[in-house]
Amino acid sequence: MAEQMQSAQTLQWADNAIKLAVDMTVAAINRVNIQGTTEQQAQQIRSVMATVFPEAVTLVREARQGLQ
Repeated sequence: MAEQMQSAQTLQWADNAIKLAVDMTVAAINRVNIQGTTEQQAQQIRSVMATVFPEAVTLVREARQGLQ
C-alpha cells in the first residue's frame, strides 16, 4: 500500500514538472513583444527559448528520472 502511494506521488510530481515546463515555456514566449521582420521575430523567439528551454528540459529530465 505504501509503495503504491509513493508511486502515485512520484507520478503526480512528474506530471506537475512536465506541466510546469510547458507552462513556463509558453508564458516566456507570450511575454515577448515580437516585432520586426520575420527573421528578427524568429531571432527573438530563439533568444527566449535559449534562456527558458534548458530549465524546462531539466524539469522534464528530473521528472522522468523519478519515474524509473
